[in-house]
Amino acid sequence: MFNKILIANRGEIACRVAATARRLGVRTVAVYSDADASARHVQACDEAVHVGGNAPRDSYLQWQRIIKAAQATGAQAIHPGYGFLSENEAFAQACADAGLVFIGPPVGAIAAMGSKSAAKALMEKAGVPLVPGYHGDNNEPAFLAQQAARIGYPVLIKASAGGGGKGMRRVDRAEDFEAALASCQREAQASFGNAHVLVERYVLRPRHIEIQVFGDTHGHVIHLGERDCSVQRRHQKVLEESPAPGLTAARRAELGAAAVAAARAVGYVGAGTVEFVAEELNDGDIRAYFMEMNTRLQVEHPVTEAVTGLDLVEWQLRVASGQPLPLQQADLQMRGHAIEARICAENPDANFLPATGTLQVARWPGHVAFTRSDSLPRVDSGFGEGDAVSPHYDSMIAKLIVWGADRQQALARLDAALRDTHLMGLHTNIAFLRRVVASNAFACADLDTALIEREHSALFDAAPLAPELAAAGVAAQLLAAEAALEDADPWSRRDGWRLFGTAERPLHLQVGGQPLPAALLRQHGGGLLLRVGAQTWPFRARALGGDRFDLTLGDARQTLAAYARGEQVAVFAGHGSALVSVIDPLAHAGDTAAPGGRLAAPMPGKVVSFLVTAGAVVKRGQAVAVMEAMKMEHTLHAPRDGRVAELRYAVGDLVAEGDELLRLAPQD
Repeated sequence: MFNKILIANRGEIACRVAATARRLGVRTVAVYSDADASARHVQACDEAVHVGGNAPRDSYLQWQRIIKAAQATGAQAIHPGYGFLSENEAFAQACADAGLVFIGPPVGAIAAMGSKSAAKALMEKAGVPLVPGYHGDNNEPAFLAQQAARIGYPVLIKASAGGGGKGMRRVDRAEDFEAALASCQREAQASFGNAHVLVERYVLRPRHIEIQVFGDTHGHVIHLGERDCSVQRRHQKVLEESPAPGLTAARRAELGAAAVAAARAVGYVGAGTVEFVAEELNDGDIRAYFMEMNTRLQVEHPVTEAVTGLDLVEWQLRVASGQPLPLQQADLQMRGHAIEARICAENPDANFLPATGTLQVARWPGHVAFTRSDSLPRVDSGFGEGDAVSPHYDSMIAKLIVWGADRQQALARLDAALRDTHLMGLHTNIAFLRRVVASNAFACADLDTALIEREHSALFDAAPLAPELAAAGVAAQLLAAEAALEDADPWSRRDGWRLFGTAERPLHLQVGGQPLPAALLRQHGGGLLLRVGAQTWPFRARALGGDRFDLTLGDARQTLAAYARGEQVAVFAGHGSALVSVIDPLAHAGDTAAPGGRLAAPMPGKVVSFLVTAGAVVKRGQAVAVMEAMKMEHTLHAPRDGRVAELRYAVGDLVAEGDELLRLAPQD
C-alpha cells in the first residue's frame, strides 16, 4: 500500500478519496486553485499545493504542475477523481514517465475507451450491439449533416472525448443541426480540449443502465452489478439507483458478462463503468446497446457501495498498489436497494440555470459520511456552512445516498432525508428532487431519460409553502431573537407588552417578490395572534434549539425550521419551504423598480457570443446571446420587441448575475 498519494481533483470526490486514505493510514496531498484556497478538500488532506488560477484550464488541468507537486511532496501515486484529468491519456503517461502510479487504468485502456468513437469501433468488432450512427473521424459540418439525414431524425450529437452531458445535444430537425453541432463542439473543446463529436440515432424512451467493473494486474476482472441512471436533465444524471428496477436476472447476467468482456478486451485495471442505452421492446423485454466506457470512478459509485457493503476507493488503492481484487465474482453479495440524489446549485424553474452564492445555512440530516448505513443517509459533499459556490466549477453541492431493504423503503428514506436537508443562500434543486421522488412515474419505476419532460406539470412551478406557515416561521424566529435579548428589567422588554389593549406589530414580508401582508398581535392577557392577509389564527411558538420550532397555528401543530440571515428568513416545513424577505420600510423607501425589457445575465458566467449586432431589430423570444456558466452553454432570448441600442459587454467578458448584457430601445 502507498504511504502518500496526491489527489488531482477538488470538491466532494477529493474529500471522498481523502476519507478512505485516512482510514487506511495513507497520507494525502491536495491541489487547489485560487478560488479553492479555503475549500473543504484542502482542509481534508494532510498537505496542499497551489496549482493556479480559478478556471480549470489554469489549475486543475495543468497536469505538469500537478506532477511537480506530487514529486515535491513525495507522493507515490496520483488519484485523479472523476472529471478533469481522470481520462486524460497524456496525463496518465506523464505520471508513469515521472515514476508515479496513476490510480486508474493503463494508458492503453484509456486510449481504447477514452474516445467514444474508437470505443464503439472496438465494440463493433467484438460483436457488441451499437446504436446506429456515425462514429468516424470526419467532423466536417456538411458531412455530419449528411450522416444525420442518413440515420434519420431525431439524432444525438455527442462529444467523443467527454462525459457528464457536456457537448451533447438532441436534434429533431435538419434545420437545427448546424447550430447544435457548433454549440456541441465549443462545449466539448472547452470541457475536454477535444471538439470531435459523433452522431447517433436518438433512442426513443431510452433507459441509461451502467455496469460497474473492476480489474486488477493479476488478470482478474469482475462486475459489481448495475445502476440505473435514467432520470436526467440536460443529459446529466439527477437520481441514480441500484439495482436497476425491472431488470430480469437473465438480462442482468447478460449485461454483466458483456461489461466484463469489454474490460478484458482492453486489459482493464481499476474501476470503470460500461454504459448501455436500453429500450423496452413490445414484449416487455429490454434491448441494450453499448454506449461508452468511462475509464474512471463514477459520481454515482456510492449506490454500488451501499448494496455491496464495499469501499470502491479502497479497492482502487489496493489494485493500484499491485494487490489482487479483494473478492471474486462468486464472492459478491448484493443486498437491498440504494438511491443517490445529486443536490445542485441551480434553479429548476428557470430551466436549471446554475446558481452561485454563499451557503449561509448548510444543515444535513444525521449522516455517516462515505460509508453505508442501514438507518442513516450518507452525505458526500465538498461544501459546508459559510462556503461559496463559485461559477468556475460544476454546480453539484452534495450527493445524498440512502439504503433500504427494498426500493419502497429507500424511496421513503430519501424523501425524509431531502426534507431534512436545509440549504440557504442560493437556489438549489432540493424541492424539485422531492417532487421527482414523489412522482408516480418514478415511484412506479416507469423510467427513461425523458421522465422529467414527461412529468413536467407535476415537477415544475409547484405550489409554494402556505403563506401562513411562511409568516409563522418568520414570527417564530423574531420572537426567539427578542427573547434572547430580554433583561430582567421589565421596562427593557421588547415583546410589545401593553398595560391595556392589544399590541399590533406589522410584518412587512415578501415571498418570491410578492408582498405578504402579516402582523403579530399580542393580547393584553399575553396570548399571541398571527394575521396573514384577512385571516387570523391563535399562535404559539416554542424554540426547540438549532433554529427549530414547535408551532401551533389555530388547531394545527407542527415542527418547522426557520433560519434568519440579514433581511431574509428561510422557512423549512414538512411539505415545502419558502425564502421570506423581511422588509424595513424606512430602509427601502427610496427603492424603485428596474425598468422592464432589460436583458440581464441570469447567472454569473462568461459571454460566449452575441447573435445580434447594435442597431438590429429583434422580436420577443429571439435568441440574442450565448453565455457559459459552470461549463454549460445557455442561450438568452430578447425579453420584448425592440432595437438593440447597445451591446454592453464583449465576447469573452465575465459578467455577474443581473448585469445588463445589451440595451433594448423601442423599435423606430
